[in-house]
Amino acid sequence: MTLQISPRMKSFASLALLLLLAVSTIAAATEDVGTVSRSERIRLNKEEAQKYLELRRQGVDEVSHTEEAAAMRNYQLRKKKRKGLLGKKETNLASVLFPGVSPEDYRDNEVLEVYTDMVNSKKTQVPFEFYDLPTCRPPPATAMAGASFRRMRKNLGSRLQGVGDKPSPFALRVKQSIGCTPLCKVDMRGKQLKWMRKLVERQYRIHLTLDQLPVLMRSKELNYAVRGYPIGFQAPPSFTGKDRDEYYLYNHLKFTITYQEDASSFDGIRITGFDVHPVSYQHSEAPSDGEVTSETPISTCNPSAPKVHNEPSSYLPLRTGPTGESLEVLYSYEVEWIASELSWADRWDVYLIGSPDDDIHYFAIVNSLMIVLFLTGAIATIMIRTLRKDIAGYNEMQTLEEAQEETGWKLVHADVFRPPQTNPMLLSVLVGTGCQLGMAFLLSMVCAIMKLLNPLKKGQTLTALLVLYVLSGSVAGYVSARLYKFCDANNWKLNTLYTAVGLPGVLVTIFCILNIFLSFAGAATAVSFLTILALFALWVCVSIPLVFVGSYLGFSASKLEVPTKITSIGRSIPTLPWYSQPPFSVLLGGILPFGSVCIELFFIMSALWLHQIYYVMGFLLAVLLILTVTCAEVAIVMCYLQLCSEDYQWWWKSFWNCASAGFYLFLYSLWFLSSRLDLVGVLPVVVYLTYMSMISVTFGLFCGSIGVAMCFWFNKTIYGALKVD
Repeated sequence: MTLQISPRMKSFASLALLLLLAVSTIAAATEDVGTVSRSERIRLNKEEAQKYLELRRQGVDEVSHTEEAAAMRNYQLRKKKRKGLLGKKETNLASVLFPGVSPEDYRDNEVLEVYTDMVNSKKTQVPFEFYDLPTCRPPPATAMAGASFRRMRKNLGSRLQGVGDKPSPFALRVKQSIGCTPLCKVDMRGKQLKWMRKLVERQYRIHLTLDQLPVLMRSKELNYAVRGYPIGFQAPPSFTGKDRDEYYLYNHLKFTITYQEDASSFDGIRITGFDVHPVSYQHSEAPSDGEVTSETPISTCNPSAPKVHNEPSSYLPLRTGPTGESLEVLYSYEVEWIASELSWADRWDVYLIGSPDDDIHYFAIVNSLMIVLFLTGAIATIMIRTLRKDIAGYNEMQTLEEAQEETGWKLVHADVFRPPQTNPMLLSVLVGTGCQLGMAFLLSMVCAIMKLLNPLKKGQTLTALLVLYVLSGSVAGYVSARLYKFCDANNWKLNTLYTAVGLPGVLVTIFCILNIFLSFAGAATAVSFLTILALFALWVCVSIPLVFVGSYLGFSASKLEVPTKITSIGRSIPTLPWYSQPPFSVLLGGILPFGSVCIELFFIMSALWLHQIYYVMGFLLAVLLILTVTCAEVAIVMCYLQLCSEDYQWWWKSFWNCASAGFYLFLYSLWFLSSRLDLVGVLPVVVYLTYMSMISVTFGLFCGSIGVAMCFWFNKTIYGALKVD
């Protein structure tokens, strides 16, 4: 007797084996948690939570260098210090943010490298360079004997963003605390004073880095830590007693550098903190002859002088003298080295205090998955119940009279694959460009997850995006050529040229026009002519040839086959109700794709425009995949409803139904501008809207290309199941 196993039993057995494999993988992944039982872990977590609440009740801050503050930071960031598929393996933020980076050890009295970064503000998107300000110049090479300032090479992304670290004028040596030291004297005249008051009013901040650590302002009393320090501050009339606001300049900096020293583990010291406390102080007059250096005797700035503090009586106002003479500003600084028990691996903890918890990202994914499950249920109903019943009933018809009595999607089988009558060239170019963008996004996320790309290095990230987009040009050429060939068009040269220069040409043109205004404003993000030339060379020498290669392969391939024949004369389309016609149907289709990413989009926008840290590339890849599935399912559902109304002109509608998500993204950017940003001036708003328009267009192209591709596959599937003569 032979035992017969049905195909359903085979599939069930395969599913059972996959489940067993998944369970064994999860068990193996959780083995490194240790031998601690689940009840023991729950008890330990409760004890840590109680200890954290007790310290909060005692008023212990979370930003200082004490052991209690470090313990509170460790508890608050405990979920961020985990990695692995299930987040069971504990690690530190240094390995999460900068994987593969090893600590730098410094010897006593070694000259340290302090670099300047951009001077920016949350109130405006027009940053400046540090040496654009009327401040001290960098010291000459002879004055920095023993220094080894490495040459900071700028990649293409850094040049496009205006990011460039330059040596600062501050001279620091390892474990050498110094008192008030004069730096230089600067004369500020009318235009410079007016500009500096404008920068103070718009809350510009100066950023420095030491050993890759951004300078930090901490306040133990107020329990906050923020990167960079302000240029100055604005005092209202209620504080100054005058009839208008007064502007003061921070001209003295108190640096505090904490370090870890452990002779048994490593040689030298490791820097664990870089803090600054700015002071506005009106020094005594410097000698009028010669320049001011660190050796110049200043009565208010020398080792024996009293400590420099922020006192209202000694603030340095940003205004000219009584007779209109220029303002003499004496810049100074002091350095204090403090030994700390904080380890080098935990020095980034304070920078992420107050950042959103990872649970919010999980909630965003759950929100997106609920949308996907809802759409999957709708598609399952269509495919399994309705379509199966319709196809079975249609295939069982015996006479022509019975077939003519049918209505709905089955009647348009001879017209559903009719090429678009309106702009097939434009449709093929848009779909091909969207596929290129999707491939570039996917490769970027994979590189970030594999630690080949660090999102905290914005210049490197932008360079990688540009290179991957260029290398994906063959995808755009291939998809555009296959679709254009299906439309029975023969002008393949023009199609290839439009695909190669369409989106890049538009974006580069807008970027160059915006760059002109940024150059007039003197912004650090203004790009030089050589950088634009390099970008143009990358486009012409790499992107366009790859598009031509993909287009050649696409036109060389056979024409896309469809399961039904196309009649010479199309059917008349019945009058459709208003809610199933554009623009209502188009606006309706983009809601769900945008809704699947709107929560994660908030964190991305905050990283782009509010200078927050975003590094969870795994969540971003998951959201990207969910977006792809959502667009596919929305396109299929709306295409089925359209075909049921005997409307076979689905090509452009399937594109716009999903591409309208880009319109909602732009509306979201307007809400973000009005509620989260406080931009001042016309140019910052223009910069913001221009870049968000570019992002919205690329987002819409990606979603629209998915819609067209999935509708084509759906139509081939359902009409391929019909028995049509």
